[in-house]
Amino acid sequence: MVLPMLPARLKSARQNANLTQERLGVLAGIEEETARSRVSQYEGGIHRPTFEMMCSFAKVLNVPECYFYIVDDRFAERILELYLEYKIPSSEY
Repeated sequence: MVLPMLPARLKSARQNANLTQERLGVLAGIEEETARSRVSQYEGGIHRPTFEMMCSFAKVLNVPECYFYIVDDRFAERILELYLEYKIPSSEY
């Protein structure tokens, strides 16, 4: 069973990061010509991105990958808080 990505959570994380759909797509590795429309389709629930694409979005948006798949909003927000609290800066890897 493949868990569905929650489109509203992707849109919210993108807006919180102050990124346009096009910019998010480009930073996640989507070609510039199709980036805006693809992210729009993902946010609208028209198409489902691959898990690998969601991992790219998570990295750009600085959220854990699971944030996009947790059904309960309160639990997802708590996971995000924990992630941000304990995240190791990328310079320490």
